[in-house]
Amino acid sequence: MNSKIPVTEISEPDIEKKASNKPQTIELYQSRKKIYVREIKGFFQRIRNVSLSALLLMYFGLCWVTVNGNPLIHFDLPARKFTLFGTVFWPQDFTLLAIALIICAFGLFFITSLFGRVWCGYSCPQTVWSFMFMWLEERIEGSRNQRIKLDKQPLSKQKFFKKALKHTSWLLLAFATGMTFVGYFYPIRELTSDLFTLSISSGAAIFWIVFFTLATYINAGWLREQVCLHMCPYARFQSVMFNEDTLIIGYDHNRGEPRGSRSKKAKTDLGDCVDCNVCVQVCPTGIDIRDGLQYECIGCALCIDACDSIMEQMNYPKGLIRYASGKELENKPKAGKVNFRAIGYGLTLLAAMIAFMVALQQRPLVELDVLRDRGALYQVSGMGMIENNYVLKIINKRKVEDQFSVHIAGIDGELNAPESISVAPGEVRSIPLSIAVDPKRLLNSTEEITFEVRSKSDPASIASSDSRFLGPAYR
Repeated sequence: MNSKIPVTEISEPDIEKKASNKPQTIELYQSRKKIYVREIKGFFQRIRNVSLSALLLMYFGLCWVTVNGNPLIHFDLPARKFTLFGTVFWPQDFTLLAIALIICAFGLFFITSLFGRVWCGYSCPQTVWSFMFMWLEERIEGSRNQRIKLDKQPLSKQKFFKKALKHTSWLLLAFATGMTFVGYFYPIRELTSDLFTLSISSGAAIFWIVFFTLATYINAGWLREQVCLHMCPYARFQSVMFNEDTLIIGYDHNRGEPRGSRSKKAKTDLGDCVDCNVCVQVCPTGIDIRDGLQYECIGCALCIDACDSIMEQMNYPKGLIRYASGKELENKPKAGKVNFRAIGYGLTLLAAMIAFMVALQQRPLVELDVLRDRGALYQVSGMGMIENNYVLKIINKRKVEDQFSVHIAGIDGELNAPESISVAPGEVRSIPLSIAVDPKRLLNSTEEITFEVRSKSDPASIASSDSRFLGPAYR
Protein backbone atom coordinates (compact mmCIF):
# COMPACT_ATOMS: atom_id res chain seq x y z
CA MET A 1 0.00 0.00 0.00
CA ASN A 2 1.35 3.44 -0.90
CA SER A 3 1.61 5.61 2.21
CA LYS A 4 2.24 8.85 0.31
CA ILE A 5 -0.42 11.16 -1.08
CA PRO A 6 0.67 13.68 -3.73
CA VAL A 7 -0.35 17.22 -2.79
CA THR A 8 -0.05 20.26 -5.05
CA GLU A 9 0.30 23.66 -3.43
CA ILE A 10 -2.53 26.09 -4.33
CA SER A 11 -1.27 29.63 -4.90
CA GLU A 12 -2.39 32.85 -6.46
CA PRO A 13 -2.94 32.61 -10.22
CA ASP A 14 0.10 34.55 -11.31
CA ILE A 15 2.42 33.18 -13.96
CA GLU A 16 5.60 33.20 -11.83
CA LYS A 17 4.09 31.23 -8.94
CA LYS A 18 2.41 28.77 -11.27
CA ALA A 19 5.73 28.10 -12.95
CA SER A 20 7.42 27.39 -9.61
CA ASN A 21 4.71 25.04 -8.30
CA LYS A 22 5.90 21.48 -7.82
CA PRO A 23 4.05 18.48 -6.44
CA GLN A 24 4.76 17.78 -2.78
CA THR A 25 4.30 14.64 -0.74
CA ILE A 26 3.06 14.22 2.81
CA GLU A 27 3.94 11.11 4.79
CA LEU A 28 0.89 9.44 6.31
CA TYR A 29 2.97 7.17 8.53
CA GLN A 30 6.03 9.03 9.73
CA SER A 31 8.63 7.22 11.77
CA ARG A 32 9.03 8.35 15.34
CA LYS A 33 11.60 11.05 15.97
CA LYS A 34 13.47 10.65 19.22
CA ILE A 35 12.81 13.45 21.68
CA TYR A 36 15.80 14.79 23.57
CA VAL A 37 14.35 16.48 26.62
CA ARG A 38 16.35 19.39 27.98
CA GLU A 39 16.73 19.53 31.75
CA ILE A 40 15.28 22.63 33.38
CA LYS A 41 14.83 23.79 36.95
CA GLY A 42 12.10 25.95 38.36
CA PHE A 43 9.17 26.31 40.71
CA PHE A 44 6.93 23.65 39.17
CA GLN A 45 9.81 21.21 38.84
CA ARG A 46 10.42 21.49 42.58
CA ILE A 47 6.75 20.68 43.15
CA ARG A 48 7.04 17.65 40.87
CA ASN A 49 10.22 16.49 42.55
CA VAL A 50 8.40 16.50 45.88
CA SER A 51 5.36 14.67 44.48
CA LEU A 52 7.44 12.11 42.58
CA SER A 53 9.66 11.47 45.62
CA ALA A 54 6.61 10.96 47.83
CA LEU A 55 4.97 8.60 45.33
CA LEU A 56 8.14 6.55 44.82
CA LEU A 57 8.71 6.37 48.57
CA MET A 58 5.17 5.09 49.10
CA TYR A 59 5.39 2.59 46.25
CA PHE A 60 8.74 1.10 47.25
CA GLY A 61 8.21 1.45 51.00
CA LEU A 62 4.65 0.51 51.91
CA CYS A 63 5.06 -3.16 50.97
CA TRP A 64 7.75 -3.45 53.69
CA VAL A 65 5.62 -1.97 56.48
CA THR A 66 4.03 -4.44 58.89
CA VAL A 67 1.59 -3.94 61.76
CA ASN A 68 1.56 -6.62 64.47
CA GLY A 69 3.41 -8.91 62.10
CA ASN A 70 0.93 -8.42 59.24
CA PRO A 71 1.69 -6.44 56.05
CA LEU A 72 0.13 -3.00 55.90
CA ILE A 73 -0.92 -3.67 52.28
CA HIS A 74 -1.23 -7.21 50.97
CA PHE A 75 -3.37 -8.76 48.25
CA ASP A 76 -3.56 -12.46 49.11
CA LEU A 77 -5.16 -13.89 45.98
CA PRO A 78 -5.10 -17.59 46.97
CA ALA A 79 -6.85 -16.79 50.25
CA ARG A 80 -9.03 -14.15 48.56
CA LYS A 81 -8.08 -11.73 51.34
CA PHE A 82 -7.03 -8.14 50.71
CA THR A 83 -5.42 -6.08 53.46
CA LEU A 84 -5.40 -2.30 53.04
CA PHE A 85 -3.87 -0.24 55.84
CA GLY A 86 -4.78 -2.82 58.46
CA THR A 87 -8.37 -3.38 57.24
CA VAL A 88 -9.13 -6.77 55.73
CA PHE A 89 -11.46 -6.93 52.73
CA TRP A 90 -13.00 -10.03 51.19
CA PRO A 91 -14.66 -10.81 47.84
CA GLN A 92 -17.97 -10.28 49.64
CA ASP A 93 -16.98 -6.61 49.98
CA PHE A 94 -17.21 -6.12 46.22
CA THR A 95 -19.63 -3.23 46.74
CA LEU A 96 -16.95 -1.31 48.62
CA LEU A 97 -14.50 -1.89 45.77
CA ALA A 98 -17.02 -0.61 43.22
CA ILE A 99 -17.67 2.53 45.27
CA ALA A 100 -13.92 3.07 45.73
CA LEU A 101 -13.41 2.92 41.96
CA ILE A 102 -16.24 5.43 41.47
CA ILE A 103 -14.53 7.74 43.98
CA CYS A 104 -11.24 7.49 42.09
CA ALA A 105 -12.89 8.11 38.72
CA PHE A 106 -14.96 11.12 39.74
CA GLY A 107 -12.10 12.48 41.83
CA LEU A 108 -10.01 12.50 38.67
CA PHE A 109 -12.85 14.06 36.66
CA PHE A 110 -13.42 16.75 39.29
CA ILE A 111 -9.76 17.72 39.51
CA THR A 112 -9.43 17.71 35.72
CA SER A 113 -12.44 19.98 35.21
CA LEU A 114 -10.84 22.53 37.53
CA PHE A 115 -7.09 22.18 37.05
CA GLY A 116 -6.61 20.33 33.77
CA ARG A 117 -4.21 17.41 33.50
CA VAL A 118 -2.41 17.79 36.82
CA TRP A 119 -2.75 14.02 37.28
CA CYS A 120 -0.77 13.36 34.11
CA GLY A 121 1.88 15.94 34.92
CA TYR A 122 2.51 15.15 38.57
CA SER A 123 1.08 11.76 39.60
CA CYS A 124 0.65 9.38 36.66
CA PRO A 125 2.92 6.30 37.00
CA GLN A 126 3.99 6.69 33.37
CA THR A 127 5.15 10.24 34.14
CA VAL A 128 6.83 9.22 37.41
CA TRP A 129 8.89 6.43 35.89
CA SER A 130 9.60 8.28 32.63
CA PHE A 131 11.08 11.19 34.59
CA MET A 132 13.14 8.75 36.65
CA PHE A 133 14.50 7.14 33.49
CA MET A 134 15.21 10.55 31.95
CA TRP A 135 17.01 11.60 35.14
CA LEU A 136 19.27 8.53 34.90
CA GLU A 137 19.87 9.23 31.21
CA GLU A 138 20.83 12.84 31.98
CA ARG A 139 23.26 11.77 34.71
CA ILE A 140 24.99 9.18 32.52
CA GLU A 141 24.95 10.60 28.97
CA GLY A 142 24.97 14.30 29.79
CA SER A 143 22.90 17.28 28.70
CA ARG A 144 20.54 17.42 25.74
CA ASN A 145 23.21 18.60 23.30
CA GLN A 146 25.65 15.99 24.59
CA ARG A 147 23.10 13.22 24.07
CA ILE A 148 22.33 14.37 20.53
CA LYS A 149 26.04 14.50 19.76
CA LEU A 150 26.62 11.07 21.35
CA ASP A 151 23.89 9.42 19.25
CA LYS A 152 25.38 10.85 16.05
CA GLN A 153 28.85 9.53 16.84
CA PRO A 154 30.00 6.15 15.52
CA LEU A 155 30.21 3.34 18.02
CA SER A 156 33.23 3.67 20.28
CA LYS A 157 34.31 2.34 23.66
CA GLN A 158 33.09 5.47 25.40
CA LYS A 159 29.72 5.40 23.64
CA PHE A 160 29.28 1.67 24.30
CA PHE A 161 30.15 2.14 27.97
CA LYS A 162 27.66 4.99 28.44
CA LYS A 163 24.86 3.19 26.60
CA ALA A 164 25.50 -0.04 28.51
CA LEU A 165 25.57 1.81 31.84
CA LYS A 166 22.34 3.64 31.00
CA HIS A 167 20.42 0.53 30.03
CA THR A 168 21.79 -1.37 33.02
CA SER A 169 20.53 1.35 35.36
CA TRP A 170 17.17 1.28 33.58
CA LEU A 171 16.91 -2.49 33.96
CA LEU A 172 17.85 -2.33 37.65
CA LEU A 173 15.15 0.28 38.31
CA ALA A 174 12.66 -1.73 36.24
CA PHE A 175 13.56 -4.89 38.15
CA ALA A 176 13.06 -3.13 41.49
CA THR A 177 9.71 -1.90 40.19
CA GLY A 178 8.58 -5.35 39.11
CA MET A 179 9.73 -7.06 42.29
CA THR A 180 8.04 -4.43 44.45
CA PHE A 181 4.78 -4.82 42.53
CA VAL A 182 4.80 -8.58 43.05
CA GLY A 183 5.71 -7.89 46.70
CA TYR A 184 2.22 -6.56 47.28
CA PHE A 185 0.85 -10.03 46.39
CA TYR A 186 3.72 -12.23 47.60
CA PRO A 187 5.10 -11.11 51.01
CA ILE A 188 8.07 -8.94 50.06
CA ARG A 189 10.44 -10.24 52.73
CA GLU A 190 9.84 -13.84 51.70
CA LEU A 191 10.03 -12.89 48.03
CA THR A 192 13.35 -11.09 48.45
CA SER A 193 14.84 -13.93 50.47
CA ASP A 194 13.61 -16.62 48.09
CA LEU A 195 14.64 -14.67 45.02
CA PHE A 196 18.19 -13.91 46.03
CA THR A 197 18.79 -17.38 47.46
CA LEU A 198 17.37 -18.92 44.27
CA SER A 199 14.87 -20.90 46.32
CA ILE A 200 11.70 -19.33 44.96
CA SER A 201 9.28 -22.03 43.86
CA SER A 202 6.41 -19.89 42.54
CA GLY A 203 6.54 -19.80 38.77
CA ALA A 204 3.78 -17.18 38.75
CA ALA A 205 5.89 -14.83 40.90
CA ILE A 206 8.89 -15.20 38.57
CA PHE A 207 6.71 -14.63 35.51
CA TRP A 208 5.15 -11.44 36.86
CA ILE A 209 8.49 -10.04 38.03
CA VAL A 210 9.90 -10.55 34.53
CA PHE A 211 6.73 -9.19 32.93
CA PHE A 212 6.62 -5.96 34.94
CA THR A 213 10.39 -5.50 34.63
CA LEU A 214 10.15 -5.61 30.83
CA ALA A 215 6.95 -3.52 30.79
CA THR A 216 8.59 -0.79 32.89
CA TYR A 217 11.80 -0.87 30.87
CA ILE A 218 9.96 -0.62 27.55
CA ASN A 219 7.29 1.91 28.55
CA ALA A 220 9.47 4.32 30.53
CA GLY A 221 12.74 3.79 28.67
CA TRP A 222 11.76 3.37 25.04
CA LEU A 223 8.14 4.31 24.41
CA ARG A 224 7.75 7.19 26.86
CA GLU A 225 5.57 9.83 25.18
CA GLN A 226 4.15 7.19 22.79
CA VAL A 227 2.29 5.66 25.74
CA CYS A 228 0.66 9.03 26.46
CA LEU A 229 -0.08 9.81 22.82
CA HIS A 230 -1.30 6.46 21.50
CA MET A 231 -1.95 4.04 24.38
CA CYS A 232 -3.52 6.10 27.17
CA PRO A 233 -7.25 6.80 26.59
CA TYR A 234 -7.26 9.71 29.04
CA ALA A 235 -5.64 12.03 26.51
CA ARG A 236 -8.51 11.35 24.11
CA PHE A 237 -11.51 12.05 26.33
CA GLN A 238 -10.04 14.79 28.54
CA SER A 239 -11.60 17.46 26.31
CA VAL A 240 -15.03 16.36 27.53
CA MET A 241 -14.09 17.61 31.02
CA PHE A 242 -12.57 20.90 29.85
CA ASN A 243 -14.31 24.25 29.52
CA GLU A 244 -13.24 27.89 29.30
CA ASP A 245 -12.74 28.06 33.09
CA THR A 246 -10.45 25.03 33.32
CA LEU A 247 -6.84 25.83 34.16
CA ILE A 248 -4.55 24.82 31.33
CA ILE A 249 -0.96 25.50 30.39
CA GLY A 250 -1.17 28.14 27.69
CA TYR A 251 0.84 30.65 25.75
CA ASP A 252 -0.23 34.31 25.97
CA HIS A 253 -0.53 34.98 22.27
CA ASN A 254 -1.47 38.64 22.70
CA ARG A 255 1.62 39.35 24.74
CA GLY A 256 4.10 37.15 22.89
CA GLU A 257 3.35 37.95 19.25
CA PRO A 258 4.91 38.84 16.94
CA ARG A 259 7.79 36.72 18.16
CA GLY A 260 11.41 37.15 17.19
CA SER A 261 14.96 37.09 18.50
CA ARG A 262 16.58 40.26 19.80
CA SER A 263 19.34 41.40 22.10
CA LYS A 264 18.62 42.03 25.75
CA LYS A 265 18.81 45.84 25.45
CA ALA A 266 17.34 46.23 21.99
CA LYS A 267 14.22 48.32 21.54
CA THR A 268 11.77 46.58 19.28
CA ASP A 269 8.10 46.35 18.40
CA LEU A 270 8.18 42.56 18.72
CA GLY A 271 6.29 40.68 21.38
CA ASP A 272 7.89 39.19 24.47
CA CYS A 273 8.53 35.78 22.85
CA VAL A 274 12.17 35.71 21.73
CA ASP A 275 11.57 32.52 19.72
CA CYS A 276 14.30 30.64 21.59
CA ASN A 277 12.41 27.30 21.33
CA VAL A 278 13.47 26.31 24.85
CA CYS A 279 9.82 25.56 25.62
CA VAL A 280 9.91 22.98 22.80
CA GLN A 281 13.24 21.51 23.88
CA VAL A 282 12.02 20.77 27.43
CA CYS A 283 8.66 19.26 26.38
CA PRO A 284 8.61 15.48 26.99
CA THR A 285 6.04 14.99 24.21
CA GLY A 286 7.80 17.26 21.71
CA ILE A 287 5.00 19.78 21.10
CA ASP A 288 5.13 23.55 20.73
CA ILE A 289 2.81 24.99 23.36
CA ARG A 290 2.66 28.21 21.35
CA ASP A 291 0.45 26.42 18.82
CA GLY A 292 -2.37 26.34 21.38
CA LEU A 293 -3.99 23.65 23.53
CA GLN A 294 -3.13 20.15 22.26
CA TYR A 295 -4.13 16.73 23.49
CA GLU A 296 -0.45 15.74 23.60
CA CYS A 297 0.19 18.22 26.45
CA ILE A 298 0.43 16.30 29.73
CA GLY A 299 0.47 19.42 31.94
CA CYS A 300 3.99 18.89 33.28
CA ALA A 301 4.74 22.68 33.32
CA LEU A 302 8.30 22.20 32.07
CA CYS A 303 7.62 24.85 29.42
CA ILE A 304 6.48 27.30 32.11
CA ASP A 305 9.73 27.01 34.04
CA ALA A 306 11.74 27.18 30.81
CA CYS A 307 9.96 30.30 29.58
CA ASP A 308 10.14 31.98 32.98
CA SER A 309 13.91 31.46 33.06
CA ILE A 310 14.23 33.19 29.67
CA MET A 311 11.91 36.04 30.69
CA GLU A 312 14.03 36.53 33.80
CA GLN A 313 17.18 36.78 31.71
CA MET A 314 15.52 39.31 29.40
CA ASN A 315 14.13 41.33 32.36
CA TYR A 316 10.59 40.67 31.07
CA PRO A 317 7.66 39.80 33.33
CA LYS A 318 7.20 36.08 33.91
CA GLY A 319 4.08 34.26 32.83
CA LEU A 320 4.27 34.38 29.05
CA ILE A 321 3.53 30.66 29.33
CA ARG A 322 1.52 29.96 32.46
CA TYR A 323 -1.39 28.18 34.06
CA ALA A 324 -4.48 30.09 33.01
CA SER A 325 -8.03 29.53 31.85
CA GLY A 326 -9.02 29.78 28.23
CA LYS A 327 -10.94 32.97 29.03
CA GLU A 328 -7.91 34.59 30.60
CA LEU A 329 -5.65 33.76 27.65
CA GLU A 330 -8.20 35.27 25.28
CA ASN A 331 -8.66 38.36 27.50
CA LYS A 332 -12.30 37.52 28.12
CA PRO A 333 -14.01 38.65 31.35
CA LYS A 334 -13.69 36.10 34.13
CA ALA A 335 -17.31 36.34 35.21
CA GLY A 336 -19.39 33.87 33.28
CA LYS A 337 -21.55 30.82 33.53
CA VAL A 338 -21.45 28.55 36.53
CA ASN A 339 -19.18 25.56 36.00
CA PHE A 340 -21.97 22.99 36.22
CA ARG A 341 -19.69 20.22 35.01
CA ALA A 342 -17.30 20.65 37.93
CA ILE A 343 -20.21 21.00 40.35
CA GLY A 344 -21.72 17.76 39.04
CA TYR A 345 -18.45 15.89 39.38
CA GLY A 346 -17.95 17.31 42.88
CA LEU A 347 -21.43 16.35 44.07
CA THR A 348 -21.07 12.83 42.65
CA LEU A 349 -17.67 12.51 44.32
CA LEU A 350 -19.10 13.66 47.65
CA ALA A 351 -22.04 11.24 47.38
CA ALA A 352 -19.71 8.35 46.57
CA MET A 353 -17.46 9.19 49.54
CA ILE A 354 -20.46 9.31 51.89
CA ALA A 355 -21.76 6.01 50.49
CA PHE A 356 -18.33 4.43 50.99
CA MET A 357 -18.12 5.55 54.63
CA VAL A 358 -21.65 4.33 55.36
CA ALA A 359 -21.02 0.97 53.67
CA LEU A 360 -17.71 0.60 55.52
CA GLN A 361 -19.35 1.32 58.87
CA GLN A 362 -22.22 -1.10 58.21
CA ARG A 363 -19.98 -3.82 56.80
CA PRO A 364 -20.68 -7.05 58.72
CA LEU A 365 -17.66 -8.28 60.67
CA VAL A 366 -18.84 -11.88 60.47
CA GLU A 367 -20.04 -13.55 57.28
CA LEU A 368 -21.30 -17.03 56.55
CA ASP A 369 -21.36 -19.06 53.34
CA VAL A 370 -23.05 -22.46 53.16
CA LEU A 371 -22.11 -25.07 50.57
CA ARG A 372 -24.36 -28.09 50.28
CA ASP A 373 -22.79 -31.48 49.45
CA ARG A 374 -23.51 -31.97 45.78
CA GLY A 375 -22.22 -35.53 45.74
CA ALA A 376 -25.55 -36.91 47.03
CA LEU A 377 -29.06 -35.53 47.35
CA TYR A 378 -29.46 -37.09 50.78
CA GLN A 379 -28.49 -40.11 52.84
CA VAL A 380 -30.50 -42.50 55.02
CA SER A 381 -28.86 -43.32 58.35
CA GLY A 382 -29.08 -46.64 60.14
CA MET A 383 -31.80 -45.14 62.35
CA GLY A 384 -33.90 -44.28 59.28
CA MET A 385 -33.13 -40.54 59.48
CA ILE A 386 -32.73 -38.41 56.35
CA GLU A 387 -29.32 -36.69 56.40
CA ASN A 388 -27.91 -33.80 54.37
CA ASN A 389 -24.24 -32.74 54.52
CA TYR A 390 -23.01 -29.15 54.38
CA VAL A 391 -19.82 -27.15 54.65
CA LEU A 392 -20.02 -23.88 56.54
CA LYS A 393 -17.43 -21.16 55.80
CA ILE A 394 -17.22 -18.65 58.62
CA ILE A 395 -15.34 -15.44 57.87
CA ASN A 396 -14.10 -13.49 60.88
CA LYS A 397 -13.36 -9.93 59.76
CA ARG A 398 -12.59 -8.78 63.28
CA LYS A 399 -9.03 -8.20 64.48
CA VAL A 400 -9.36 -10.66 67.39
CA GLU A 401 -10.08 -14.38 67.63
CA ASP A 402 -13.70 -15.26 68.32
CA GLN A 403 -15.84 -18.26 69.28
CA PHE A 404 -19.02 -19.05 67.35
CA SER A 405 -22.00 -21.36 67.78
CA VAL A 406 -24.13 -22.72 64.91
CA HIS A 407 -27.94 -22.74 64.83
CA ILE A 408 -30.57 -23.72 62.25
CA ALA A 409 -34.09 -22.51 61.58
CA GLY A 410 -36.90 -23.56 59.25
CA ILE A 411 -36.74 -27.29 59.92
CA ASP A 412 -37.15 -29.55 62.93
CA GLY A 413 -34.00 -31.65 62.82
CA GLU A 414 -30.87 -32.67 64.67
CA LEU A 415 -27.76 -30.56 63.97
CA ASN A 416 -24.47 -32.43 64.14
CA ALA A 417 -21.91 -29.60 64.59
CA PRO A 418 -19.32 -28.56 67.18
CA GLU A 419 -20.70 -26.64 70.14
CA SER A 420 -18.03 -23.96 69.77
CA ILE A 421 -16.02 -23.00 66.70
CA SER A 422 -12.87 -20.93 67.09
CA VAL A 423 -12.04 -18.59 64.20
CA ALA A 424 -8.83 -16.55 64.13
CA PRO A 425 -8.84 -12.89 63.03
CA GLY A 426 -9.05 -12.65 59.26
CA GLU A 427 -9.53 -16.42 58.91
CA VAL A 428 -11.99 -18.31 56.73
CA ARG A 429 -12.89 -21.42 58.75
CA SER A 430 -14.53 -24.35 56.94
CA ILE A 431 -16.69 -26.58 59.13
CA PRO A 432 -18.34 -29.78 57.80
CA LEU A 433 -21.63 -30.67 59.47
CA SER A 434 -24.83 -32.57 58.84
CA ILE A 435 -28.52 -32.29 59.62
CA ALA A 436 -30.65 -35.37 60.36
CA VAL A 437 -34.45 -35.18 60.10
CA ASP A 438 -37.14 -37.75 60.85
CA PRO A 439 -38.87 -38.55 57.49
CA LYS A 440 -42.23 -38.16 59.21
CA ARG A 441 -41.45 -34.49 59.84
CA LEU A 442 -40.66 -33.72 56.22
CA LEU A 443 -43.68 -32.11 54.60
CA ASN A 444 -42.00 -31.64 51.22
CA SER A 445 -39.08 -33.08 49.30
CA THR A 446 -37.35 -29.69 49.53
CA GLU A 447 -37.32 -27.56 52.65
CA GLU A 448 -35.86 -24.06 52.99
CA ILE A 449 -33.54 -23.76 55.97
CA THR A 450 -31.44 -20.99 57.47
CA PHE A 451 -28.02 -21.39 59.07
CA GLU A 452 -26.94 -18.87 61.66
CA VAL A 453 -23.65 -18.36 63.48
CA ARG A 454 -23.50 -16.28 66.64
CA SER A 455 -20.47 -14.79 68.33
CA LYS A 456 -20.10 -15.77 71.99
CA SER A 457 -18.19 -12.59 72.85
CA ASP A 458 -20.31 -10.12 70.88
CA PRO A 459 -24.05 -10.92 70.67
CA ALA A 460 -24.44 -8.35 67.90
CA SER A 461 -22.10 -10.29 65.61
CA ILE A 462 -24.53 -12.62 63.86
CA ALA A 463 -24.37 -13.95 60.32
CA SER A 464 -26.88 -16.09 58.45
CA SER A 465 -27.18 -17.88 55.12
CA ASP A 466 -30.02 -19.75 53.43
CA SER A 467 -29.85 -23.25 51.96
CA ARG A 468 -32.04 -26.26 51.25
CA PHE A 469 -32.71 -29.64 52.83
CA LEU A 470 -33.55 -32.39 50.36
CA GLY A 471 -35.55 -35.53 51.11
CA PRO A 472 -37.32 -38.33 49.22
CA ALA A 473 -39.43 -37.19 46.29
CA TYR A 474 -42.31 -39.67 46.92
CA ARG A 475 -45.19 -38.42 49.07
